[in-house]
Amino acid sequence: MSASVPSNIPALFQPIPFRGLLLKNRVMVSPMSTYSSHEGFVDDFHLVHLGRFAMGGVGMVMMEATAVTRDGRSTPGCNGIWLDAHVPGLKRIVDFLHGQGCAAGIQLAHTGPKGSSQRPWHGMGPLGEQDASLRREDTWPVVAASDQPFDEGWPVPASLTRVQMEALLEDYRRAAERAALAGFDAIEIHAAHGYLLHSFLSPLTNLRTDEYGGSLENRMRFPLEVFEAVRAVFPADKPMFVRISSVDGVSVGWSIDDSVEFAKALKDKGVDAIACSTGGVKLPKDQVLVSRTLGFQVPFAEHVRRQSGVPTIAVGMILKSDQAEEILDNGQADLIALGREMLFNPNWAAQASVEMKGAAGWKDWPEQFGWWLERRAKQLAPKKT
Repeated sequence: MSASVPSNIPALFQPIPFRGLLLKNRVMVSPMSTYSSHEGFVDDFHLVHLGRFAMGGVGMVMMEATAVTRDGRSTPGCNGIWLDAHVPGLKRIVDFLHGQGCAAGIQLAHTGPKGSSQRPWHGMGPLGEQDASLRREDTWPVVAASDQPFDEGWPVPASLTRVQMEALLEDYRRAAERAALAGFDAIEIHAAHGYLLHSFLSPLTNLRTDEYGGSLENRMRFPLEVFEAVRAVFPADKPMFVRISSVDGVSVGWSIDDSVEFAKALKDKGVDAIACSTGGVKLPKDQVLVSRTLGFQVPFAEHVRRQSGVPTIAVGMILKSDQAEEILDNGQADLIALGREMLFNPNWAAQASVEMKGAAGWKDWPEQFGWWLERRAKQLAPKKT
């Protein structure tokens, strides 16, 4: 804890620096795909969707997975940053977030073998003839570390050649430059959940026999090259995070020890924090994912943090303010990322501030309505006798 921070301020609401960025608190909105763009362009839906979190008091909003190429989308509705024309819409959102005192991050992604898929409410499977006839949503070619489909019935991806990998590095660079033009304060590289970079990392999906497959060092090579390419062009005073799947499953595939080694390698290249998720690849028969209980991924964030020395972001079934506070007090993570709980309650951070700081917490609400709610709270408070 910094000496300049009063000891009575809850850890959740203490500022934290990352390079030249100072977050006003430790609450971050996790990137959550909404599948509501058209050809990658954001619109008013995204402005309101993300803006309400900023008005609800969070320190940072991380924009959903945003594709660095058109074929790097998961669904036809995914956000994009492969065109210069995408920048103005993104900047409009960034400017609003900044106006609410909230930092803006963007997750750069390529979905690899899980691309060319349906929106969740259309089935969550691979695109097919029905999608084309009903919604004019046609398939596109997918790529991966190896020519292994995500699951039975999914398209077989082409194994990336070195020439294609070099082109992708340029796509990431240009996406990062556009992110800077849009005013984003931070970039998160998506290297989790079975997407392209995770397909290189996991021994379950990377069957290559060249310098990008086999050993852990080789499997990390392309994701590290992507990180270096982005870091080289994104402003040096702005932080970069990486989201990983800490493990593929229980004692199978990519392991927590692998995650520590990856974090150490990223640390050498300038990473500022690791967001610790899990899962995303199809597991062999009779193998299981980590059980989804309250805070089920927090131990992975703690392990990576302690063993690598890299700050971590805890995510996954964190629901209550006292739960988040305990994670920070115990040194298990440096930031708390909430996803679906934020969808359920966009004012989570502002409400937590009142819960934890009492009347002083009302200052963390937008003044346009915080003053009214504070007055209402006083009126509803039990009368002293």
